[in-house]
Amino acid sequence: MTDAMRPAKHPVSAALAGPYGHPFHPILVTVPIGAWVASVVFDLASHVAGDDAAYLAHGAQWLIAIGVLGALAAATVGFLDLFTIPAGTPAFRTGLVHMTLNLAVTVAFALDFWWRAAGTDTGRAVPAGPLVLSIVALAVLGVSGYLGGKLAYRYGVRVADETTQATGFRR
Repeated sequence: MTDAMRPAKHPVSAALAGPYGHPFHPILVTVPIGAWVASVVFDLASHVAGDDAAYLAHGAQWLIAIGVLGALAAATVGFLDLFTIPAGTPAFRTGLVHMTLNLAVTVAFALDFWWRAAGTDTGRAVPAGPLVLSIVALAVLGVSGYLGGKLAYRYGVRVADETTQATGFRR
């Protein structure tokens, strides 16, 4: 392992970002991802529910809000993890793109929530505009998730080094 890789393995603050080899960011991202995927499922279901679509549209709106709040928590911890990556490296550039896409997705879903809250037709299926915005934002989130996986699984950011990992395979 090179010296440039060592800082990306250890947290800026173990109390805030998670201990060595066990970062908090990956577990926190499950909240916005799950909430936003569920919101799109509710959106689509609102189009097949007929007259009973209001509860699905309302549920989707609140799932979006939960996702935005969860994304802010995940972003805070992810930002701390970004500080561990040496600037100017491919891993750092990937981290910046990952962060930028995630912030754009969070803003898109926040606007989506506002758009829905400003709407007056709450007794029907989710309108096409907010539905398309949610689907596009979810697609961008998928690209960002791929980059997050690249940070962890290819570059090993905040993942324990191979010597530490090997302890799990000794008899």
